[in-house]
Amino acid sequence: MNLSNLKPAEGSVKSKKRIGRGTGSGRGGTSTRGHKGAQSRSGHSTKIGFEGGQMPLQRRVPKSGFKNLNRIEYVGINLDVLQGLVEKYNLSAIDFEVLKAHGLVSKKDLVKILGRGELTSKIEVKAHAFSATAQKAIEAVGGSIVKL
Repeated sequence: MNLSNLKPAEGSVKSKKRIGRGTGSGRGGTSTRGHKGAQSRSGHSTKIGFEGGQMPLQRRVPKSGFKNLNRIEYVGINLDVLQGLVEKYNLSAIDFEVLKAHGLVSKKDLVKILGRGELTSKIEVKAHAFSATAQKAIEAVGGSIVKL
């Protein structure tokens, strides 16, 4: 131990400046809160979105559109994705479990097969919904569809 590495004991020195302890402290009087107004008073908290009396953004911007509460959300899987799975893993049937195992859907998703791409393999596809073009393309190559 020498003079270069001396330091006070842990917890003995307070780093925060003491506020409101008289004029001699340099932070007495109004205690750094300014004069008057809501922010100078105890218990004051600002509402979320409050802009100092100016009309808040969430009230300035108009509402638009329509949100259908009964909407059913599907995860779209295209035919080219199915063809890629068939070629890569040599599958004859594709169902929800296969799609989940390969990370294309999660367990609570609903699956809709869409018609982008080309299907060349004869496969059985099980899903919650099919687009008309996807259904035609699967049946054109001799495959079958099953709605869950």
